Amino acid sequence: MARYVVRQFLLSIAVLLAVSLIGFVLLRASGDLALRIAGAEALASDVAQVRAAHGLDRPLPLQYLGWAGHVLRGEFGRSLFFPEEVSTLIAQRLPITLGLGALGLGAALVIGLPLGTLSALRPNSLFDRAVLAIAVLGQAMPPFWLGLLLIILFGLQLGWLPVSGADSWRHLILPTAVLAIATMPSFIRLTRSGMIEALRADYIRTARAKGLNPFSVVVKHALRNALIPVVAIAAVQLGALVGGSVVLETVFGIQGLGYLAWESINRADFPVVQAIVLVLGAIYCLLTFISDLLHAYLDPQLRQQ
Repeated sequence: MARYVVRQFLLSIAVLLAVSLIGFVLLRASGDLALRIAGAEALASDVAQVRAAHGLDRPLPLQYLGWAGHVLRGEFGRSLFFPEEVSTLIAQRLPITLGLGALGLGAALVIGLPLGTLSALRPNSLFDRAVLAIAVLGQAMPPFWLGLLLIILFGLQLGWLPVSGADSWRHLILPTAVLAIATMPSFIRLTRSGMIEALRADYIRTARAKGLNPFSVVVKHALRNALIPVVAIAAVQLGALVGGSVVLETVFGIQGLGYLAWESINRADFPVVQAIVLVLGAIYCLLTFISDLLHAYLDPQLRQQ
């Protein structure tokens, strides 16, 4: 088990290093950052001065090593647009994004697990087909399109809910619904397939033959084993929700880390963009690492291997 933990940890570090390098290179390849900072009408001397001031005139490997060295010391630099340190901006915006992702994940689990379980108890029934249709429809709808649709319906036409900001719990209902609908299909399918497989297992037949309560057979025996992959993938889904927050926070005007990324990209605030890519990559790698550990701990076969 210790060898498995060390291997997965080193793999996560390697992935994070690759993410930081690719993000750094792609940001430079997107265009002349010095020209974007100085402005399209800036003189060549002004652009050269900006390039030298931010170290953009150095070779790319030296730029990356210099930036990575500062990051290892906990220094992300200063924003080119906001009058604050990059670390301060991220510390202010990250809790909003994490909280929204946790709400979406929780709502998806609360709805998806019962639907998947009930669907497995009645395979190929009308209810089962309806649940699978909901799962397919939820996965097929782009989150930004669904968000705009909910804004038009519940915000503009019915006037029931606010459509932007995060000032109160009512502001979070629509974005949480979008995240839940986008995440729920995977939980429905995993729970359904795991329950169908578990209900056909020999230990379930033995439990039923002993005359155990049907509810106990389903919940305490079948569902416990069926939830192993669901628990493991929940951490990965949270990372995906946090990493995909740019579009959703922009649609709903939520001042989280995703909205900060969108603002920084538009303003060529490359120190902030670089830091956000690294932070989001670190969160995703950490949650994936936790998911691997949970899967190894909960699955006896994988733990023995």
